[in-house]
Amino acid sequence: MTWELLLWLLALCALLLPVVQLVRFVRADGDLTLLWAEWQGRRPEWELTDMVVWVTGASSGIGEELAFQLSKLGVSLVLSARRVPELERVKRRCLENGNLKEKDILVLPLDLTDRSSHEVATKTVLQEFGKIDILVNNGGRSQRSLAQDANMDVFKELIELNYLGTVSLTKSVLPHMMERKQGKIVVINSLSGIASVPLSSGYCASKHALRGFFNSLQTELTEYPGITICNIYPGPVQSDIVKNALTEDIAKPLINSGDQHYKMAADRCVQLMLIAMANDLKDVWISDQPFLSVAYVWQYMPTWALWLTCKLGKKRIKNFKSGMDADLYFSKWKTKHE
Repeated sequence: MTWELLLWLLALCALLLPVVQLVRFVRADGDLTLLWAEWQGRRPEWELTDMVVWVTGASSGIGEELAFQLSKLGVSLVLSARRVPELERVKRRCLENGNLKEKDILVLPLDLTDRSSHEVATKTVLQEFGKIDILVNNGGRSQRSLAQDANMDVFKELIELNYLGTVSLTKSVLPHMMERKQGKIVVINSLSGIASVPLSSGYCASKHALRGFFNSLQTELTEYPGITICNIYPGPVQSDIVKNALTEDIAKPLINSGDQHYKMAADRCVQLMLIAMANDLKDVWISDQPFLSVAYVWQYMPTWALWLTCKLGKKRIKNFKSGMDADLYFSKWKTKHE
């Protein structure tokens, strides 16, 4: 092979590489670091086996699916939420379809807004299993209401549950991890913790607060390299989070929770979450397109992203005020591209 031919081949590769990366990005359902870890990284079945994993918000949605997939990896599970019958249902599903026995699963009812109970709950887990390897902060609620219509109780509830409750439980578990000098703190945030969208002002605020707190906490744990914090930002996922969203009043249920088919399947989202946990990734974005692209725009071109979101937000607000699914136009976009 002549030098001239070699140079031509190198130039061709240099031209093809951006094209390949663009194709990968268009088809991506996660950030490229995460997808690289899925391809070449450590496997959850190698890294997470025999660990004690505490999952909040485990009674439905991502939390339930996470418990189910973890049950196949041979971990010890702590399932927490407010709804005990639903936790028991999730436990039965894990026992019937996973690799765990009765002694491997602890159903631990927990109200994240009752911060005085978090120390006792942590001691209960330690008495049962002797350690906490992974805390998955998944509990929380969403919002569907205009900022000017929502009363202050709605904003207070979102901050108490999504932010302060998560911070409080983490602070209860952290001393144990610091004593052992190891552990994983996983925070299920949202792309709304990166972007800002209409009808979710209180929800976005709580998720932005989580991002700030846990990034700051990571900088304070430099003397504990064995403790890792994994911030996971899912986009729209098939779950009950919108169905259970707060409206302009605490007691008012959401009438139209919308179509779910255009959202990412919960099992795929959790598969990628487990990859992130196994590889100790710090910042993880999980979403189908076009939401993944929106996150990149918000991260790297925030002024342009705000302009774009204001344009798209008009349609979202119009749908909401008409009593339709606020994200109906995304459903139509997904159907068209399928």
